[in-house]
Amino acid sequence: MLPMHTIAVRAARAAGQTIVRAYAELDRIEVTSKGVNDYVTNVDKEAEAAITYQIRKAYPDHTIVCEESGENKGTNKDYVWIVDPLDGTNNFVRGIPHFAVSIAMQFKGKTEVAVVYDPIRDELFSAVRGKFAKLNDFRIRVKNTDLNETIIATGFPFKAKQHTETYMKLFAAAFTQSADVRRAGSAALDLAYLAAGRVDGFFEIGLKPWDIAAGDLIVREAGGTVTDFTGNHNYLVSGNIVAGTPKTTIALLKTFRPLLSEALKR
Repeated sequence: MLPMHTIAVRAARAAGQTIVRAYAELDRIEVTSKGVNDYVTNVDKEAEAAITYQIRKAYPDHTIVCEESGENKGTNKDYVWIVDPLDGTNNFVRGIPHFAVSIAMQFKGKTEVAVVYDPIRDELFSAVRGKFAKLNDFRIRVKNTDLNETIIATGFPFKAKQHTETYMKLFAAAFTQSADVRRAGSAALDLAYLAAGRVDGFFEIGLKPWDIAAGDLIVREAGGTVTDFTGNHNYLVSGNIVAGTPKTTIALLKTFRPLLSEALKR
């Protein structure tokens, strides 16, 4: 899988160059709405094209699933690339320098290669299943600690506001039992930061596979645990995710269990 890791890194950096150039001229960015509180820019599309080009050049028969263009089917269905060219579009549009490129490669349904790239800080988080998790050239590991000493990352369900009441209960429980809570606006970077020990846990409702597929593997290869709200592993389908150091994940699940709505128990 290492050659595919190389291609994923190359694709992420190519997209990052596109994003950084555009970030210097935010007044020229074209923004359109895909739905309620859901936006796309011409930069998302250009970055996605840069990623697709690099993957297709190396692996012309692989399937690619992108946030903006959907599924680009190849003749080889065993290999699937899951791409978010710009996770944190709202931050990007507002000039908040916190967003990332996210690329994951699955083989027969298992994520084998993952890259999350922050082009502003030039930080590249990556993993290969069973081998390593890295930040640039350095190995990273989660840092295990008690819940009352943790910093927990989260994201508001702004695209699924029907979960607001339940989410606020979860937020309050996390806030009162941890040292602090962060909401930065990029699930991919939240998971990468967890893997690097910058935060200790993460939870969110209603995400898409391209938001979390890469970060999921990076966390697990850094020694972390990733589940849904019931402690199972349906999060790539449901979009409901709890992740953390092993100790933190267990503590969060125990804290959240009595507060869950029926929708989050599925």
